[in-house]
Amino acid sequence: MKTRILAGCVMAVLAIAGLVLVTTYVGTADARALDDQEPREVYLVTAPIPAGTPVKEFGESVALHTVPAAVVPEGALSSLDGHSGKVAGVDLQPGEQLLGSRLVDRQALEAPGTVPVPEGFQEVTVQLEAPRVVGGQLTAGDRVGFFVSFEGDEGRASRTAKDLDKVLVTSVQGAPATAAPVESEDSAGTTGSEAPAVPEGAMLVTFAVNADTAEKIVYASEFGRIWLSLEPEGAKENANGATREDFS
Repeated sequence: MKTRILAGCVMAVLAIAGLVLVTTYVGTADARALDDQEPREVYLVTAPIPAGTPVKEFGESVALHTVPAAVVPEGALSSLDGHSGKVAGVDLQPGEQLLGSRLVDRQALEAPGTVPVPEGFQEVTVQLEAPRVVGGQLTAGDRVGFFVSFEGDEGRASRTAKDLDKVLVTSVQGAPATAAPVESEDSAGTTGSEAPAVPEGAMLVTFAVNADTAEKIVYASEFGRIWLSLEPEGAKENANGATREDFS
């Protein structure tokens, strides 16, 4: 009986030793194989990252992993240095390697003909006829002043006042008509120059403003009549107070 127990113990010890040897061999074999394939560290996406997410907010959604060089595509990133000001240009999915081509400047995600909205601001749109939009010549990035007219009632006279200055235009929508050539005074022909295109119909103008200003613009659009002026950087601002009941 003692002999059988002793033999069983010896067999168990040999089995454990064999398992350790096999595991060690497999591990070193994998390491040798990886060494033979020139391993590289690259960032892998570990959690979904929506398009537009700043690189500085990736956090634990990406992590460095060592992979064989043979499976590393061109442009795969092993460092985020130099990309801190960029954002994800597309939705990034778990398991994919992080490519430099998928990180873009935030402006690249903006629609053509628009400008970025300053942080903390919101956008509001009003519909206006071309003459009220500086002849339809406004473009994204311009700064405008707001003139608002209210009809008089209950003993109060009608009034036009300018309360908002240098409001940022982020988008202008409206199809201009074809510009007409300017005729020369000396001949029946044309000079080859063209007058500015005149938009046909209403235009949609979008502004970037804070919440209080958005409230004023909406009130003016609902109950008054708006006229915009183009304000260059050095334009003087009015100091004549608010419009009727401060637009409210």
